[in-house]
Amino acid sequence: MEITPEIKDRLEQLNKKYAAIGQDLVSYLDGLIFANPLTYWDYIEVDALLSLQKPKTDYPDEKIFIVYHQITELYFSLIQHELEQLCHNGKIISAAGQDQGWNETLDVDFFISRLDRINMYFETLTQSFEVMRFGMEKEQFTKFRMALLSSSGFQTAAYRRIEIACTDLKNLVIEELRTKLENTDHHEQLDNIYWRRGAIVEETGEKALTLRDFEKKYLQEFHDFADQYQPINIWKKFKGLAAEDQKNPTLVAALRTLDVNVNVNWPLVHFRTAVHYLSKGTGDEKGTGGTNWQKYLPPRFQKRMFYPELWSAQEKLEWGKKWVEEVLAESITTGPTFQRKK
Repeated sequence: MEITPEIKDRLEQLNKKYAAIGQDLVSYLDGLIFANPLTYWDYIEVDALLSLQKPKTDYPDEKIFIVYHQITELYFSLIQHELEQLCHNGKIISAAGQDQGWNETLDVDFFISRLDRINMYFETLTQSFEVMRFGMEKEQFTKFRMALLSSSGFQTAAYRRIEIACTDLKNLVIEELRTKLENTDHHEQLDNIYWRRGAIVEETGEKALTLRDFEKKYLQEFHDFADQYQPINIWKKFKGLAAEDQKNPTLVAALRTLDVNVNVNWPLVHFRTAVHYLSKGTGDEKGTGGTNWQKYLPPRFQKRMFYPELWSAQEKLEWGKKWVEEVLAESITTGPTFQRKK
C-alpha cells in the first residue's frame, strides 16, 4: 500500500500528539498491530449488561420491573452527564456585576441545546412509563413486590443529584418551611428537603426503613454534592447570563419545560401507575418500601418547582392541575394510549 500524503500527515499529527506527552509513537503503532478488532458486544458490554437482572422471585414479570428501572438509571446517568457539562461551563456574574472567576460566559445556544437533550431524555422516560403501567400483570406485581421490601424507586440517588444540580435547594424545602428557611445555608435546606417526608409511617410519624437506609447510604454524599453544585446549579447559570440573554424565549421555554418534566410529568406518571397497581379505593394503600405515595407524588401537595420566577402566580396556583385534568382523568383501565400533553 502506498504511503499517501494523507497518511503521512496523520502520522505527523500522531507523532506530535504523543511527543507532547512524552510518549513514543512507534510503541502505540505496535499496539495497533497486535490489537484485536473491536466488536459491538465487547464495546457495549452486552454480556455483562444482560447479566445484571437478578429477580428475587419466580414471577416472570419481575424481570420487566428490573429492566425498566435499570433503563431509568441509565437515562438519569445521561441527564447527569448533560448537567455536568452545563454546570461546569462558563462563568457566573454576581448581582453586583462581579466576575466570579470563570473563563468564559456560558454560551446561550449551548445552554439551550443541553437543556433540550435533558428534556428529551425525561420525555422519553415519561412516555415509556407505559411499560410499567401496562407491561406487567397486576396480580404478579402485587405478589413479587412483597419480596422487594424495603427497597423502592424512592431510593434512586441519581434523581436527587439531578434536583440538586438544577435549582437552589430553597425551592425543594418542605413547602411549609420554605419561607422560614429561604435564607439559611443549603445544608439546612437539604436537611429539610421535601422527599425526607416521602417514606414516613403515618401512624407513628417515624421514618420507614426505606428512608433510613437511603439516608444512611447517601445523605452525606448529597451534602458533599450540594457543596459542589449549589454554587453552579442551572438556575445560577441562568442568572449569571446577561440580562438580554435571560429574556431569550427559547431558553426560558426550555427551563420551564424542564421544570414541568421533572416536577409534574415524572411524579404523576408514577402516581398514575401506583393507582393502577395499588389503589383499592380505601386510600391507605402503601407503596413499595412503605412510601406514602398518595401524598408524596402529586405535585399539588408538594408545590415544588425549580424556577418559580419563571411562572405566574396563577400557574403556581394550578401547578400540576392541567396534567391531572388532561391525563390522569382518563380512565385508569384504558390500554397504553398515553400521549404526551403540552
